[in-house]
Amino acid sequence: MNVTTLLDDEDAYGPAMRAAHAELLTSPGVHEFLAHCTGQDKVRATKRWRKQAAALLADSVRGPEAVRVLLEGMARQAEHTVRSPQWGGGEWPGIASEHNTVLVRGLLWAAADIDADWAVPAVADVALNAGTGWGGSGGVCRNGKMATAAVAVLGEFGGPQGEQAVERLDRLRRTIRNRTVVKGIAASLQAVAERGGLTPSILRERAVPAVGLDARGMREEQLGDHTALLSVAAPGTVTLAFRGPQGRVLKSAPKPVREAYGDRLAEIRGAVKQLRVLLTAERARLEEHLMAGTCRPVRDWESYYIDHPVTGALASTLIWEVSPDGGARWTAGLPERAAGGWALAGADGTAVPVTEGALLRLWHPVRADTEEVRAWRTELADRELRQPFKQAFREVYPLTPAEETTRNYSNRFAGHILRYGQARALMVERGWAGNHLGYHSDGYAAEMVRELPRAGELTVTEGEFWRARFHVELVEARDDGGIATLCSTDQVRFERRRGARGPWERTDLADVPVLTLSEAMRDVDLFVGVASIGADPQWQDRGEDRAFGDYWRGWAFGDLTETARMRRESLAALLPRTRIADRVELTDRFLRVRGELRTYKIHLGSGNILMEPDDAYLCIVVDRGAVAAAGDTDRLFLPFEEDGGLLSVILSKAFLLADDARITDRTIASQLRRAA
Repeated sequence: MNVTTLLDDEDAYGPAMRAAHAELLTSPGVHEFLAHCTGQDKVRATKRWRKQAAALLADSVRGPEAVRVLLEGMARQAEHTVRSPQWGGGEWPGIASEHNTVLVRGLLWAAADIDADWAVPAVADVALNAGTGWGGSGGVCRNGKMATAAVAVLGEFGGPQGEQAVERLDRLRRTIRNRTVVKGIAASLQAVAERGGLTPSILRERAVPAVGLDARGMREEQLGDHTALLSVAAPGTVTLAFRGPQGRVLKSAPKPVREAYGDRLAEIRGAVKQLRVLLTAERARLEEHLMAGTCRPVRDWESYYIDHPVTGALASTLIWEVSPDGGARWTAGLPERAAGGWALAGADGTAVPVTEGALLRLWHPVRADTEEVRAWRTELADRELRQPFKQAFREVYPLTPAEETTRNYSNRFAGHILRYGQARALMVERGWAGNHLGYHSDGYAAEMVRELPRAGELTVTEGEFWRARFHVELVEARDDGGIATLCSTDQVRFERRRGARGPWERTDLADVPVLTLSEAMRDVDLFVGVASIGADPQWQDRGEDRAFGDYWRGWAFGDLTETARMRRESLAALLPRTRIADRVELTDRFLRVRGELRTYKIHLGSGNILMEPDDAYLCIVVDRGAVAAAGDTDRLFLPFEEDGGLLSVILSKAFLLADDARITDRTIASQLRRAA
């Protein structure tokens, strides 16, 4: 068996590796080792196979190098058309032929027994590239066989490599959407956790690297006469600056640094990228703990959350609850330094020390009364404290009388028309999975399913598992390919199981924990609020293609959702601080703006606009990406939706319409003239 046979021509990977590493692939012992790898056609390698692979590597001086370069090559391999002799010469999009897939599986399992810094990153990068969907998204892997093997290998690493593998598995868990691979990731996390006697959640928190940051969240690197200053600040912003010999701070690397310290500068910039990825993962992990009600003892809270140089930048801006008596009584506050430790500062100005033996958890508004929630929202607004995700301003969804009547399903968000592509992207981002809609078999209806986060201190043998099911149906699809463009919404149901392997059972809504119910409904409200055709200001101007006009108008100007009511509450506090305070007023559903030419009503749920006195529709399409830099809105502290979200869009429209006599945009001005 020659090198061409080992790395065949049925894909782009084989020829590329032969051309790039010809000398290495023909070095003593490498050929025999690679031939052994072509026999690994299962997800998991046997002990006998691994023992023989290790022996062949030991007999080959450059064998580990071959493993590294071939795995790194696969991690970089772009998606392309792959031929399949096994399927009669057919072609399909992918990253490796059937034969080379088997070879890489062998390389992955060989890497599991190599004690080198590159081993875990190389395996994880292959898992990411292979597990990513076609075209960069979706749940159909570029190479499912390779991805499942790679995540299984990550579960085999131990010691320091095991900690590194846990961090990489956690990243993969938030990126890959294929359900089979995701199950493999969960199994690998569980395997590593069980070997260490920990839960997967605790294991992940202990594997978060500091990336060279000190206790202040800073890292200083001397580069000649300049010092690189890498820092992470609340609520999770990464900055890189350069201090000169006279103390002047520059935002970019000066020329002497670029010329003399290129390699070190590249490493520092790599750390910036790593920190940004890490902060995204930590933000999501903390939000999962909020959703699950995870409790942590003081020492773990200090070590892995509030004092951690990366996670602490996020945790320090969140409201925590402390219980000195094992969970009988809880007191909420923002973390602040105290003599010899930490305290939680309440919204009323009091502070409670965080003492040895106490438990801590993230505060959630669903467990608080109205007065406490209002106090925290006022406190954060007064401090202009931005949180890494919605906490104080988080929407809550208690059980409704209608849901008590329907018992085991909710119609709260049924009957909406959503732009399917946008809705599905949001669902996948929030962890919901299900079949695609379209003109194909089983494509006329689907259930999107999400398993809700569990408390991080629970093992898989403790407590209950909960999942939500959201039913959607096909409404409209493109003629070319039958890809869904519109879907309708229907019921939300909940299921419970006891233990990791018990059966899922449909459950009455009244039996669903309030935190679980609220968080699942919050997701569904997000899908409707963002993807509804009622949120599209141009929907009514689609010519002959327009449809669902009654639904559009009913949603675009109808009753407010929980998210929109939150928006109204924030505007009530913000508007008195603006220069247009005397020109605006809040009604039950609208922000009413008095201009020079007309009076306008901006709907607080959709952002759509009606003009008095005849409620003529005014279409203003705002570039959300540019909103944060527009006019007075960027000088206002917005507690949420600050980066082009609907709250900032509504404010931007209000400032524009309050000065309507000076509008020069032809599209808007022509509508005002027609309405006059």
